[in-house]
Amino acid sequence: MNYNKKTIRDVDVTGKKVLLRCDFNVPQDKETGAITSDKRIVAALPTIRYLLENGAAVIACSHLGKPKNGPDPKLSLAPVAERLSELLGQTVIFAHDVIGEDAKAKAAALQSGEIMLLENTRFEPGETKNDPALAKALADLADLYVSDAFGAVHRAHASTAGVAAYLPAVSGFLIQKELEFLGGAIFSPKRPLVAILGGSKVSSKIGVINNLLEIADTIIIGGGMAYTFSAALGGKVGDSLLEADWLDYSREMIEKAAAKGVKLLLPVDTVCADAFAPGANFQVVKAGEIPDGWQGLDIGPETVKLYCDAVADAGTVIWNGPMGVFEFPAFAKGTEAVAKALSHTSAITIIGGGDSAAAVEQLGYADQMTHISTGGGASLEFLEGKELPGVACLLDK
Repeated sequence: MNYNKKTIRDVDVTGKKVLLRCDFNVPQDKETGAITSDKRIVAALPTIRYLLENGAAVIACSHLGKPKNGPDPKLSLAPVAERLSELLGQTVIFAHDVIGEDAKAKAAALQSGEIMLLENTRFEPGETKNDPALAKALADLADLYVSDAFGAVHRAHASTAGVAAYLPAVSGFLIQKELEFLGGAIFSPKRPLVAILGGSKVSSKIGVINNLLEIADTIIIGGGMAYTFSAALGGKVGDSLLEADWLDYSREMIEKAAAKGVKLLLPVDTVCADAFAPGANFQVVKAGEIPDGWQGLDIGPETVKLYCDAVADAGTVIWNGPMGVFEFPAFAKGTEAVAKALSHTSAITIIGGGDSAAAVEQLGYADQMTHISTGGGASLEFLEGKELPGVACLLDK
């Protein structure tokens, strides 16, 4: 797949009606519906401002949550339109449907320099099925399609991929940046390339490990998935998270890394606890020596030193998944030490969205990373080498 895609700078947007797919899937307070973080709205501003300043009329669209049976007032994008108006300092016209009479009338009346937001695209049942009729109806509202929702490009939905069959399609600045950093790390990394993989399960990272074994110089394993590797080597893991079905696969990966000359680093010690709780009793034991009734919740101090040394002279570091249960302060030390080590290195540091992004933000290191991906699932699939439908559909440069 070609990742060298046309952007809004490569086309003339003046006087055009632009259908802009954003990722406004923002977290909200369950009781009040208030937006609890507007990071995703803020991330879309550079592209929106460029389009408006260059004379486009912007028809923004996004999904929000997972509505079960059509429209759900709790998942309306109306609060997003309100917040976007405040951030832009101009009124964002809100359509109370996606392709209905209100959307059509407001899109038809939209002038250059004005912006409107359609209602939640998932209120239309055809959205997640990539229904061509819905894609065509969305495309009929505009002259140009701009994709800037990296968090949704791994899904072939009507508003993320389908519309590109009916309109010229280019990327906004957010997707351009993601392709530049993630693409650079995969296709032309500054070496040594170190990949840090954490999180809970080996099964969710199979494709990533397979692909990175072909391109990385060092792979570091942490988080819950490390205990499956430990058990694969005959270690005792107590009550730690274990995927018994993936023991053979883990052994194969260890052998494959050795055969390819890739350093595969596994924990040498573990912080284990007698319960999965923030105030649990804990102790440090050697990897593979976790007592019965105890569970590993973080990497130990020797492992921290090993991993921090491994990233010290890296050229590029990709990090996807925390080293432990960073939500509990007692078991956040491994994740925090790795984040601190990355903040001190001169390497290009790329955080692969999801929990890793949440961890570096929570621990205060976000502004010291080169790039934090806005798409957890999308960045994972990118690292697996999978084709992303919402990127494949854009025009090549």
